[in-house]
Amino acid sequence: MADLYGFLTTRERELPPKRPVAVRIGDYREIQERRTDGPLLKRQAGRCMDCGVPFCMSGCPLGNLIPEFNDYARQGLTRLAADRLLETNNFPELTGRLCPAPCESSCVLGINQPPVTIKSIERAIADDIVENGWMEPQIPGRLSDKTVCIVGSGPAGLAAAQQLTRAGHTVVVYERDDRIGGLLRYGIPDFKLDKKVLDARLAQMEGEGTRFRTGVNVGTDVSWTELRERFDAVIVATGALKPRDLDIPGRQLDGVHQAMEFLTGANREVAGAREASQIRADGKHVVVLGGGDTGSDCIGVSHRQGAASVTNIAIGVRPPDERGPNEPWPIHPKLYEVQSSHEEGGDRVYLTSTVEFIDDGQGSVCAIRIAETEILSSGDRVPRAGTEREIPADLVLLALGFTGTDAELGGLGVPFGRGQVLSRHADYATDEEGVFVVGDAGRGASLVVWAIAEGRAAARSVDAYVQGGSGLPAPVAATDRGLRL
Repeated sequence: MADLYGFLTTRERELPPKRPVAVRIGDYREIQERRTDGPLLKRQAGRCMDCGVPFCMSGCPLGNLIPEFNDYARQGLTRLAADRLLETNNFPELTGRLCPAPCESSCVLGINQPPVTIKSIERAIADDIVENGWMEPQIPGRLSDKTVCIVGSGPAGLAAAQQLTRAGHTVVVYERDDRIGGLLRYGIPDFKLDKKVLDARLAQMEGEGTRFRTGVNVGTDVSWTELRERFDAVIVATGALKPRDLDIPGRQLDGVHQAMEFLTGANREVAGAREASQIRADGKHVVVLGGGDTGSDCIGVSHRQGAASVTNIAIGVRPPDERGPNEPWPIHPKLYEVQSSHEEGGDRVYLTSTVEFIDDGQGSVCAIRIAETEILSSGDRVPRAGTEREIPADLVLLALGFTGTDAELGGLGVPFGRGQVLSRHADYATDEEGVFVVGDAGRGASLVVWAIAEGRAAARSVDAYVQGGSGLPAPVAATDRGLRL
């Protein structure tokens, strides 16, 4: 039973401390201090009201048993808290670091007080799992004669792989990069996700029997037809990494790059593999176009590489500080957010359109021409005439979002649905026999928590397909979109 008076005696929302800005921009270590204040964790967990209808669980696609692990954390029963968390979430060490916490937006306490710090409590429990050696391999009691191939090793593919391996099937994960992890490995900086955390989970999965094959570009190195003939089921978990571009004058200039080109090089360097062609921000005036998480990651890396200045430009309006009437509780609202990278410096500019990249006369960008954004009655956003000006830019990073999968899909036979995401049914199956689509490849760019939830649910569908039935959980359908109006 939860602390009946915790939300009254502790009304303040306290988050774990971060490393000082002046210190952390000198390295790529994780920003958050290692948890040392047990009383803080217990105080914050004690604010949970153990609601009769826990909307936080509805806000979480995984359906995490939040009131239960909160109460165990409040009592200091860390192993029980870990067990409750792992019942519904394969990778709490990822969601505790990377998820924007829609569960907190749905917290009942959040109606008239700051919500419970569910994300930081989850991370603290996940850190206990890693540090105390509780990530023991769960080896299945029996093995089936069924084989499953998973293409892509992001959170969706890994979640499906772990579930199916534990169900007794032989699972092989193919990854086109040289190391497993997908976007987790080379798309997210170490100051947000220490790769030792990811490696610990992968070691557990290998101990359970999951087989990993790196450096294999399916569709080129091996055909989809061959995989379908070799395996009883194929799961497409290739993500949605096709970047949105900006077709304006000067786009071809040196120094204008997609954000993932920059982040991938930086992550490879931190891993010890700096490349001669790597894009760097040292001493440059960096402009990041796009106000999302990818843009924030570019800002943080630019600071650590010693950029002369960093400017973040967004074409739209600045999000509000508080919920508007169109996003009432328990909807996950779009609010103005100051991420750790924003705390480290730089300028953020809204309602600004990029008109042209300026040539320095030698084929490289030296500035960008911008203008105020005018929002027409149709909703279109265009540069406002007469407001143009130039700002210096030696490096421009396009963090404008993603439009769909960039994988080699020739021969797969699965058509595209809306945009560049693959068509699938509610149970993740496609019209191609034995082929399933999971994660961003079918949903479009989304949250890590949705990827894990889809991976778990798709595993149930695949398990039922190869065996005729399944006892695995299915937290979400492919058609679910969470709490929204």
